[in-house]
Amino acid sequence: MSAAMWKKEDSVSAPPAPTLATYTEAMNKFTKAATAFMEHVHLLTEAREAYQEAMSSSAALRSSLDAGDKTLRSLMIQLEQVVNDHVGEPPVDRKKPEPTKVEPIRTNNDSAAAVRTTSFP
Repeated sequence: MSAAMWKKEDSVSAPPAPTLATYTEAMNKFTKAATAFMEHVHLLTEAREAYQEAMSSSAALRSSLDAGDKTLRSLMIQLEQVVNDHVGEPPVDRKKPEPTKVEPIRTNNDSAAAVRTTSFP
């Protein structure tokens, strides 16, 4: 087996020696990619600024919503306290309803065909 391993190593060739053509090709590829990147690098700056503005707006909005929620909770607690304090108390400045009495109306033949209601003072 060791002879087979030596054969594989012998068959591996060394990397090709750099040539002027390899160098020229790499430089052209780099120049093309770098130029294309530089044409769009302003987008990175715009994206960063837009991100910072969005984060700032988000924080301000969140703060405003939190303050609004706090106010709503406070008002609800006050409302619940007022309702709990006044449950079971009679309404202020309201007259109690007067009781009514229902009496049958008798005609000449003593039938109770009609009903009359009266209010007591």
